[in-house]
Amino acid sequence: MTSSNITIFTPTYNRKDLIERLYQSLLQQTQKNFEWLVVDDGSTDNTEKYFSDLLAKQQPFPIRYIKQENGGKHRAINNGVRNATGELFFIVDSDDYLTENAIDQINQWVATLDNSHKWAGISGLKGFSKDSVVGQYSETSYVDAKNNERRKYNLLGDKAEVYFTDILKQYPFPEIPGEKFISEEIVWNAIARDAYYLRWFNEIIYICSYLDGGLTKDYSKDKRNPQGRLLWAKGQLETFPNSWKDRFLAIGIYRHAVSETKSISQTATELGVSRLSVFFASQFFSLYNHLFN
Repeated sequence: MTSSNITIFTPTYNRKDLIERLYQSLLQQTQKNFEWLVVDDGSTDNTEKYFSDLLAKQQPFPIRYIKQENGGKHRAINNGVRNATGELFFIVDSDDYLTENAIDQINQWVATLDNSHKWAGISGLKGFSKDSVVGQYSETSYVDAKNNERRKYNLLGDKAEVYFTDILKQYPFPEIPGEKFISEEIVWNAIARDAYYLRWFNEIIYICSYLDGGLTKDYSKDKRNPQGRLLWAKGQLETFPNSWKDRFLAIGIYRHAVSETKSISQTATELGVSRLSVFFASQFFSLYNHLFN
């Protein structure tokens, strides 16, 4: 495959003071065959004026800014995918930034894709710096794997995935009225279940500003977004039918989200599992949460 135009997509909410660093990293790219598409999820911190000022100046790459009513990152991604012009879609959060050769690396690795698999895209590494990798990676220079095979190949922690836009258009995030959060795993694993691969390469192209939580997660959003968590749990059960750990975590996490509003029997019915499974999964999750949080 040849090099392709890329949509660098940034969903943002009240990050005006941080997004300049990302903009500067885009200016420093060694290749400029990309557009920067920003969807503002209802910011109130003058993000709109920041982009109005940018758009008033001549830029070395196209910049497009869309403001939407606050609805959560997943709605912003859906909006971005609908409006993207690039063949590739690269989500870069507003408080993160790219290495100088990120676009060049993406083009080089896309060019290596052959007809051996159905391809969803490629993925590089995220880093705390150019020399410090987030998570773990394979011992070889790259590995071809589906998203649900990451543990098998030691592809642990957040990665810098770049998807083909046409693939993402086939897998929009569910938009549930009244809920503003849904796990991105819902889409990534749906793509994996349809046997699409990514080529995961061992080069840092994306710099993160957060402290990596690894398996440590904040589950407080789940109680406010129970239907989204239900869809995630069902997806996990379908994606990992033979992994007791993944299944117990999925059941336990969903049970935690609805424990104050639904009975064990109701939870079991919704997930299509036994009440005993819900009970033991709840105990497993409580222990897991205590150990890792």
